[in-house]
Amino acid sequence: MAKRVGVDKWLFGVVLLLVLFGLVMVFSASAVMAQSSLGSPYPYVANQAKWAVLGLLVMVWLMRVDYRRYNNPRVVFPAVTVTMLLLACVFVMPGMNGAHRWIRVAGTTLQASELAKPVLVLFLAYFLQTRIHQMDDWKGTILRAVAVPLLFTALILKEPDLGTGLVCMAVTALMLYLAGAKTRYFAVGAALAAPVLYFMLFHVAFRRARMLAFVNPEADPRGTGFHILQSLIAVGTGGIRGLGLMEGRQKLFYLPEVQTDFIFANICEELGLIGALLIVGLFVALGYRGLRAAFLSTDPFARFLAFGLTTAILIQAFFNMSVVLALLPTKGIPLPFISSGGTSIFITLASMGVLLNITREID
Repeated sequence: MAKRVGVDKWLFGVVLLLVLFGLVMVFSASAVMAQSSLGSPYPYVANQAKWAVLGLLVMVWLMRVDYRRYNNPRVVFPAVTVTMLLLACVFVMPGMNGAHRWIRVAGTTLQASELAKPVLVLFLAYFLQTRIHQMDDWKGTILRAVAVPLLFTALILKEPDLGTGLVCMAVTALMLYLAGAKTRYFAVGAALAAPVLYFMLFHVAFRRARMLAFVNPEADPRGTGFHILQSLIAVGTGGIRGLGLMEGRQKLFYLPEVQTDFIFANICEELGLIGALLIVGLFVALGYRGLRAAFLSTDPFARFLAFGLTTAILIQAFFNMSVVLALLPTKGIPLPFISSGGTSIFITLASMGVLLNITREID
């Protein structure tokens, strides 16, 4: 198939809209808090804008780089090794709020787990492209395919970051399913993972408290249930049309992490159901265009790469919105493109650059 000149303009446009919308909402959510604590309303949005611009520049560059260059062991295995080292390096860095998730160098903060997601997708795309007809070989294919994702996930869980770990395993499972893995392997995997997940949820104090708060937040409205209740108040207050941009009340020191993990609650409060559905619609459009590129591609590597990059974003968005709406227990997962976080938006936009290059192959 001849390579076409342009990328998917619909996908490109959706990404730009999400980034611009995110910058507006980060400023709305953080301005009052930043003014009070830092003396200026702009630090959070300025930092987000800096990383967004850098990410967009890298995205434009990567969408001109032929994705086939990544289909090379000299690219894949160094990427896996560097990511593994970064995930290990976080443990020698000072912790924050009891977690070791960030690498701090020269005033810049890097969250290694954000890099793990696209690198995991790259590894699986490289490995599975030639194994489509060998998915019954549990030792030579299945075990070798899940080795890197399991190592990444184990290090991420140690940080601790259960949410990102679950995203990594969900993406791995979906990519194995796309490759044709048998149902019995997923059943065995679920049976092996269930005790580990049970232990992490109910035998780790802060997660057990979150689970109990999720079941009955009203039992401790000023303690463990505070976050969920304040999020639901923000969502419910917005109604259909919302209170208006910049007019949200829960961001006024009631709802913690409103500019990061709970920014969707601020969107619901200020822009109402209409604004929330707009965001959902943009993610649906991104998912449709990304999965379309995956399923229309005749190159197995491109198919797996496009599928993995797209589903990683969709799963993360689903988890984030579900937490805000109290459909899942509280966990620290940002809303892609929108939540405040330099590493997140930079890595996500770089991933979109690769996906956009793949769309050059699709009519």
